[in-house]
Amino acid sequence: MSRTSVREALRRLEAEKLVTLVPNKGPSVATITWQEAEQIYDVRALLEGEAAALFAARVSDADVVGMKSALDSFDRAAAQDDAAGRLESTRQFYQIMLAGCGNIVIREMLEGLFARINFLRARSMSRPGRAQQSAAEMGRMLTAVAQRDPVAARQAAVEHVRATCAAGRKVFESQKAA
Repeated sequence: MSRTSVREALRRLEAEKLVTLVPNKGPSVATITWQEAEQIYDVRALLEGEAAALFAARVSDADVVGMKSALDSFDRAAAQDDAAGRLESTRQFYQIMLAGCGNIVIREMLEGLFARINFLRARSMSRPGRAQQSAAEMGRMLTAVAQRDPVAARQAAVEHVRATCAAGRKVFESQKAA
């Protein structure tokens, strides 16, 4: 791998706020404080709630089938304790919603946060039972979307992010206490 490729990869990770480049020291893994994490969850709840509502108003039957397939994959990954599989199926679930919500700005903003969201998602999913709770929450989102109910879709999406935030807080607190 060339130095140019490594530099570009580091710049991209820095742009995603996963790496900090310190002059005369080099790169280091960035940390996310609870305050920053909480702010990411707040923004995520607003954007994903709106995306879910917009999506519910325009969803196709094929989109519903795709989201159901992603949720089934999530359930299989959770049963097998496959963290990478859970993250990938969650990405697929949200990709369908964001591609179909009709608002490119919301999609771009969330995509800009995805690296940090996935970092936080991996931490919150480490809590025992969280994967099953998350599956149930995403199931409520899917039900609302399939019923073409924007109000219920927004509420389900916001509640999912709030529950994820609560799980994330517990992870941060337990790591701080250790």
